[in-house]
Parts: sequence; C-alpha cells; structure tokens
Amino acid sequence: MDPMQPNSEAWLRGPIPGITTVLQPAAHALIQVREEAESLMRDFPEARLWEQPAQLASVGFHLQHMSGVIDRMLTYAAAQPLSPAQFHFLSQEGRQQEGILLSDLLGDLSRQVDIFLEQLSITPEDILTQTRPVGRRRLPSTVIGLLFHAAEHCQRHLGQLLVTSRLLKQLPAAGAEKAAYPPSDRI
Repeated sequence: MDPMQPNSEAWLRGPIPGITTVLQPAAHALIQVREEAESLMRDFPEARLWEQPAQLASVGFHLQHMSGVIDRMLTYAAAQPLSPAQFHFLSQEGRQQEGILLSDLLGDLSRQVDIFLEQLSITPEDILTQTRPVGRRRLPSTVIGLLFHAAEHCQRHLGQLLVTSRLLKQLPAAGAEKAAYPPSDRI
C-alpha cells in the first residue's frame, strides 16, 4: 500500500505538520481511532446504540468514554483539576440519554481529536517530563504520560467498540423472533 494513500493507516501517512516528532505516535493513534470509529459506525443501527450484549459496555459508552478520556487527559496535562461539567460528563458516560444520536457521539469524538491535535501542536517538548497530578488522589504522572494514555486508552476502547458493534450487527434485534434453525439430516 502506498503510504501516502488516504486508506493506509495513519502512522504510515507521514508526519503530521506542526507536531513534534516525539508526539507523532499519539497523534497518529487518535487519528486512527477517529477514522476507524467513523468507519465502524457507518452502517450501525441507531436503535442498538445503548444495548449491552453479554453485559459488554454499549457502543454509546465507548464513544462517549473515548471523548471524555481525551478531554480529561488534556485537562490533567494542563495541570488543571476536572471541572464540575467534566465530572458530570463522566457520571453520564454509558447512560442512555434522550436525544443523543450516533452522529452526535461521533461528532464529539472528532472534535476532541481535533482539540487533542491542536494541543499537541502547541505543547513544547521541554515540558513533556514534567509531573502532573491525576484525579482526586492526585496520583503522579507526566505530560507525556497523560498524552500517550489518552491515545492508548482510546485505542483499547476502539477495539472493544469493534467487537461490540460487530456482535450487535449480527444479533437479532431485541424483541425479534429467534430464527428457526434449518432442519438437519443428522441425528
């Protein structure tokens, strides 16, 4: 595959202008998350957004959580505590909310990736190893640790989104009659 083709993976398309070399992998990972999430959701049935097959987290949760993780990690990287709005968003992740559409969740994720890329472009390399407190317990991390955690955590949830969305596409809709298995010649 030609590395400059848009259908190649993000990391094979070359450097992203304006982002330091050391942060390129985090940028590529989140670009890949956005693109794959949009691709996976193209034909996903809206009515199944909040279903939890086999008690797996819903597609809606994964999309909300990826957006929330990016937002929260950027806040911690800026040495700021989470705001009441961020705590509220966190408490609502995965809860079916009236009026939230798949397109809204994908739009939120795309906007968060854009914000993340913009932040990477203005993050100086000399602060990457600076300590940053995380969470209410103020556990130690670093700027680079938080930025890479946002990317790897979203990649992890993208994998879970892939499994859950494919499973839901194959299962009969809730309330649908179960398909009869064809008769077998075997005894």
